[in-house]
Amino acid sequence: MQEDRARRIEGTAEERAAPEKAAEAFRTISEVAELLDTPAHVLRFWESKFSQIKPLKRGGGRRYYRPEDVALLRGIRGLLYDDGLTIKGVQKVLRERGQRHVAGAAEAPAAVPAEPAQPGVEATVARLEALRNRLRGN
Repeated sequence: MQEDRARRIEGTAEERAAPEKAAEAFRTISEVAELLDTPAHVLRFWESKFSQIKPLKRGGGRRYYRPEDVALLRGIRGLLYDDGLTIKGVQKVLRERGQRHVAGAAEAPAAVPAEPAQPGVEATVARLEALRNRLRGN
């Protein structure tokens, strides 16, 4: 009896599973959270800190992110988590370099080559120089 019910539930879930969305499609906050591996509450927090993030809001406050919003969020995430910038640091980059730079930063290859790290201070200096060059656009 429970097996039949489980099969019905599984079948229903499969039937409701949405097909892959086109790249230019709008996405819900849960879809963006999954894409970026970032909780939805963090995305909402970033909206309060970065005025450039402006998802379309529908009835009941449901958010729909445009592809440009997703690219910007991906860039912000990269600057915060991968490059170690603070929120104020990312705000400064957005002010000085603009949204396109930040959105493109997520798609640009890493400035630091994927080699074994150099020992000690030399490795730190090399990473900092690469980050500085990336922020300057070199």
